[in-house]
Amino acid sequence: MLNPLRIAAFRLPILTLSGVLAVGAGPALAERPMVVDDAGTLDAGGGKLEFGWSRDDQTRGWDAAAGFAPIANLELEVGLARARDGATSPDSLLRGVGVAAKWVPLQAETGLSAGLKLEHERARADDRAGSRVTARVSAASVLASWRFASEQVIHANLGREWVRVSGDTEAANTWGVGFEQPLTESLQLVAEVYGAEETRPDRQIGLRYEIVEGVQVSGAVGRGSDRNIGNVGIAWEF
Repeated sequence: MLNPLRIAAFRLPILTLSGVLAVGAGPALAERPMVVDDAGTLDAGGGKLEFGWSRDDQTRGWDAAAGFAPIANLELEVGLARARDGATSPDSLLRGVGVAAKWVPLQAETGLSAGLKLEHERARADDRAGSRVTARVSAASVLASWRFASEQVIHANLGREWVRVSGDTEAANTWGVGFEQPLTESLQLVAEVYGAEETRPDRQIGLRYEIVEGVQVSGAVGRGSDRNIGNVGIAWEF
C-alpha cells in the first residue's frame, strides 16, 4: 500500500537531504508489512483502508492510505503520512502525500501474475529554524508474483524512480524480492530484500495475521545500511 513518505535513502543514493531521504519504514509498495509489491489488485468495486506506524533509524511517524478498484485488474491508491526526524538538528517535521495506479492484466490463482505500477509522491521537511525542503518522486515498476499450489508466494519488483529536489533531478533503478509463507490458515510469515543501484539493500522479516475476514494486523523488523527499521499496522479490505 502507498506510503507517500517512503522517500528512503536506498532510493536516493546521490541526494543528501537527510530529513527527507530517511523517512519512514512502512511499506511503500505492497500489502503490509512488506515493501515489495505483489502483482495483484482488489476485485472490481472493492476497497481497502490502512493505517500504520513506522520507524527508520531516528525517524518515526504514521501513515494512512486508501485503495479502490474501479474496474477489474486496476487499483487506485492515495496516501498521506507524517513523521519526525530526530537525526537532524533541530528535529525536522516530515509530511507527505501521494497517489498510485496499479494495473495487473495477468492474474492467476497459481503460477504467474504480472503488471505495472505508477506512483507520484511529494514530501516536505520543515525544521524549527524555519527552513523548508520539498522533494517530488515519480516511479514506474514492473511487478511479478508466482503463487504455488501450496500457497507460498514469491514477489519480484523492478523499477526506476525520478526524484526532484530544489530544481535538481536524479534517477535510480530499484529492485525487490519478497516471499510469503503461510504458517496457519490466518497467519503468514513474510520476508524481503530490496534496494537501488549503488546502495546496500534493506532486509525485513515479519508476520501478517487475519483477525476476522478482511481485517489484518501486521508487523516487521529489519536492518539496512546500519539502520534499524520496522513497522506495525492494520488493514481492512471490503
